[in-house]
Amino acid sequence: MKKIVALALVLFTLLAGAALSESAAKIVVGATPVPHAEILAAAKEILAEQGIELVVQEFTDYVLPNLAVDAGDIDANYFQTVPYLIDFNAENKTNLVPVVGVHFEPFGIYPGKTKSLEELKDGAKVAVPNDTTNEARALLLLEAQGLIKLPEGAGLTVTVKDIIDNPKKLEIVELEAAQIPLALPDFDIAAINGNYALQAGLSAATDALAVEAVDSVAADTFVNVLVVKEGNEENEAILKLAEVLKSDAIKAFILETYGDAVIAK
Repeated sequence: MKKIVALALVLFTLLAGAALSESAAKIVVGATPVPHAEILAAAKEILAEQGIELVVQEFTDYVLPNLAVDAGDIDANYFQTVPYLIDFNAENKTNLVPVVGVHFEPFGIYPGKTKSLEELKDGAKVAVPNDTTNEARALLLLEAQGLIKLPEGAGLTVTVKDIIDNPKKLEIVELEAAQIPLALPDFDIAAINGNYALQAGLSAATDALAVEAVDSVAADTFVNVLVVKEGNEENEAILKLAEVLKSDAIKAFILETYGDAVIAK
């Protein structure tokens, strides 16, 4: 009888160990649908060959995927830039950290009612994102086109309140980033994040009136990163995912799928 109990304990231990091993080989990553979830879908096949199951959970905003990582509901997320992450941590008292930079999405100004910047009339309505870093990014792009003037050395905290010259008296409206493509017909022009533009069927390479240059400071500053909760940076499965996201195979997938609208880093 004792031998049977002992054998049962051994079997239980082995099964528990197998379950833990299986659990460790599965990671859940949150992402916005385009291009992040699509890139992860391509990475999923490569990870499966390495014995790691990647589950992609899609989000349509910029807040919930960070809260989910912080709460431990998902293992990582992939949708944001480092400046946005830093700002989010400061505002929400979270401790999220980047693991690896994957790609850059050129921010673009897109036509709504007005089809070119030359046609833009006085008092035209312009939509920009309402979160700190993306609003600053939009305003800096508008300034680069000569449409507004910002203070010397304006950084990533600049807002519409900081505009020092607006010769066309543009009406600049702050909206939640995900809503701007839907509201585009109501505006003359709009500054749109790369992922939301792609999701709406727009491409910075072919549809935008102006975009950030691929060799600009923005291209290095606004790299989209894989993010985890502090302390999970060395998780083996996360590191393997990071390696796959930087692989030649994923770089080729990004180029073939998105052209100049998404730039692998």
